[in-house]
Amino acid sequence: MQPDTPGTDVPAHDAYTRLLNRVEPDPQTLWDEVRPLVDRSAGVLILDDTVLDKPFAKHVGLVAPFWSGRHKRVVRGINLVGLVWADGDRLYPTGYRLVNPATHPKETKNDLFAELVREAHRRGFRSPCVCFDSWYSGKDNLKVVRACGWTFLAQVRCNRRVNPDRTGNRPIEGGAIAPTGTVVHPEGFGLVKAFRIATTDGGTEHWITNDLGMDEVTRRAFAERAWGIEEYHRGLKQCTGVERCQVRMSRAQRVHIGCAIRAFVRLEWHRFTTGIGRLETKLRIVRDAVRAYLARPTLELPTA
Repeated sequence: MQPDTPGTDVPAHDAYTRLLNRVEPDPQTLWDEVRPLVDRSAGVLILDDTVLDKPFAKHVGLVAPFWSGRHKRVVRGINLVGLVWADGDRLYPTGYRLVNPATHPKETKNDLFAELVREAHRRGFRSPCVCFDSWYSGKDNLKVVRACGWTFLAQVRCNRRVNPDRTGNRPIEGGAIAPTGTVVHPEGFGLVKAFRIATTDGGTEHWITNDLGMDEVTRRAFAERAWGIEEYHRGLKQCTGVERCQVRMSRAQRVHIGCAIRAFVRLEWHRFTTGIGRLETKLRIVRDAVRAYLARPTLELPTA
């Protein structure tokens, strides 16, 4: 990178853009960094997606209309599908994919889900459970996880059709499902154990697992760990600036998102080893930069 002024170390104004277009956008780099930090025989694997908000981006690559759980409506943004390993104390992203309707119009989030699951299996994960929400609980995805020899725990929608007593399929909401678990037969799949859970807002949730011996205590423990991916998404957006890349090329956007996820890994490792939260770590970096600038400001008004 060439400095703006000879003899200084200030990068050129477009140096970062050139860097984002030059670096290879490969999720394998993330795995190379995370591999020594995770125990592939313990913890749980969590899959979910999030939308990186780009409400004013009309000509930015990867941006398209997607449903946002945060906004409860369709918004313009970049859809990031991620795989996170969690053991109750640590959260490490191990893989990710980006939905690209422009180049792969027929590729869905479910396709990327299956790709991430198979990739984790090839990498030797022997996780006791794979967790995901109702969006990914279709029978094809359940079969992908089962084919890997893994246990899954997934939320399902209230209209998911199951056969609880061999008298025919009906919505799970209308069946006799106990909070402690009831073995049922979902349409197009084998036997699973279903749980009906009362929520704090007066509603109900339905969970299914292919571990027919799972009890409510174990289900709750896995569900609590599965919530960690929401913490990951929040930390990624608040602490790494993943949504703030102002470039148009899809390649540069992919590189920026990959670098932001790798930055989260460093913040998470620092949090685990020092006990200092991710947001506080970020603020310390910002404070040091502001303090250095105030000591030697580079933008000054002329004096009278």
